[in-house]
Amino acid sequence: MVELRNIFFQAGARKILDGCSLVVRPHEIHALLGTNGVGKSTLGYIIMGCEGYQPTAGEILFRGEVINRLGISERARRGITMTWQEPVRFEGISVRDYISLRNPSCDEASYLRLVGLDPSWYLQRMVDRCLSGGERKRIELASALALHPQFAVLDEPDSGIDMLSFDDIVHVIRLFRDNGASVLLITHRPELALIASSASQLCGGRIVCTGSPREVTDFFMAKKCSVCTEVMCDA
Repeated sequence: MVELRNIFFQAGARKILDGCSLVVRPHEIHALLGTNGVGKSTLGYIIMGCEGYQPTAGEILFRGEVINRLGISERARRGITMTWQEPVRFEGISVRDYISLRNPSCDEASYLRLVGLDPSWYLQRMVDRCLSGGERKRIELASALALHPQFAVLDEPDSGIDMLSFDDIVHVIRLFRDNGASVLLITHRPELALIASSASQLCGGRIVCTGSPREVTDFFMAKKCSVCTEVMCDA
């Protein structure tokens, strides 16, 4: 579905990705595990085609097509979407309009229920600073589900959501796959990575371990990564 071939990226003088290669197969959840600050979100931005995140070398393939030169809108039209670690705030747009923005025919209430929110409380509310981070995260996930993407990058989808809701978030992540999408699940939490079909660890700007979620989380927890430095990774 998505393949990254030898991706390099740097911000100013800092090298963030250093020959990173990764494959996410069709209809799988692939966990990308790593400590904070190693470039996991950067990798997601590169796949999505966000402004300022053009790799300096390497290829991004989606369904066999090299998409390096495609902008974020073209990638979205091909079925790629992303949810952000820190969801954006919108002044003057209701939750109903936000969810249906790119899919006007969707049933907004049903998507809110899927992410554990009561439509009667939320449909008319604004997506603004009055919502908590966890509420905005759930609403963003509802909006992404409504798109029926082919490939979804979920950046720390449990961020800001209390542990009592962990099972709800796991259910939502699996819904993307069950609806036909491949998922790149970006996380620093081994317990979340374990729900995936396969997993990789990012460290030192490259993938240092790929395998089953248990194999990769054990590697991560054992702090076996020989390429890490104190600056880039404390694994």
